[in-house]
Amino acid sequence: MTNRPIILGIVGDSAAGKTTLTKGIAQVLGPDEVTVICTDDYHRYDRQQRSQMGISALHPDCNYLDIIQQHLGHLRTGQPILKPIYNHNTGMFETPEYIKPSKFVIIEGLLGYSTRGARDCYDVKVYLAPPETLRAQWKIKRDTRKRGYTEEQVLEQLRKREPDSEEFIRPQRKWSDIVVSFYPPDDDTSEQSDLLLNVRLVLRPTIPHPDFTGILNPSKSHLSSAIRLELDRDMGKPVDVLERTRAVTL
Repeated sequence: MTNRPIILGIVGDSAAGKTTLTKGIAQVLGPDEVTVICTDDYHRYDRQQRSQMGISALHPDCNYLDIIQQHLGHLRTGQPILKPIYNHNTGMFETPEYIKPSKFVIIEGLLGYSTRGARDCYDVKVYLAPPETLRAQWKIKRDTRKRGYTEEQVLEQLRKREPDSEEFIRPQRKWSDIVVSFYPPDDDTSEQSDLLLNVRLVLRPTIPHPDFTGILNPSKSHLSSAIRLELDRDMGKPVDVLERTRAVTL
């Protein structure tokens, strides 16, 4: 630990579970100890402008990446920032907010690892990589229930955004310290299968990881039969993979 804020990054495609995971981590660390910032607030254009220009929010040109990097630098050294606010319900920008960093700062969004300067500001970088079929289900549910879209509109948006996802979002996986993939059990056919999920963690040697000996030893933990740790490769690099094979509630 240091006397400056600890910066955690959570990056992934739209509806990959970033906000859900961020809320869970904040709850564990203590809400009063955590400052949460979403990089969606750094969009360069509002929803109407993006539609007129034919550009998606996933494209770097649609975001103030330089300001994200600048603000990350300020937060890392304990300095406050004047953060923009993007309202997903209206698709418009609102009055900027004065933010002072807490003990922990979580930066979640689409393009958090896009520049080297930004990447250097994080203490831990997480990338979320659920199966695309599951992400599509989550996006449909979220955008139809909370953002006023029809299912057909969400599916069309996914189709149009796919080239940007492939070019700009997924390559950020290689910069992460941990890749988190929630996925449904193969034999789970219930309607609630998207809530009872297995999880696979890719652990890169870029940061120290906890000693899992205790939970992997049958004599020390009842969880050992549901968890396995093995060596593997991810994007051509050697990694440890920790997998929880029984469903857990997300």
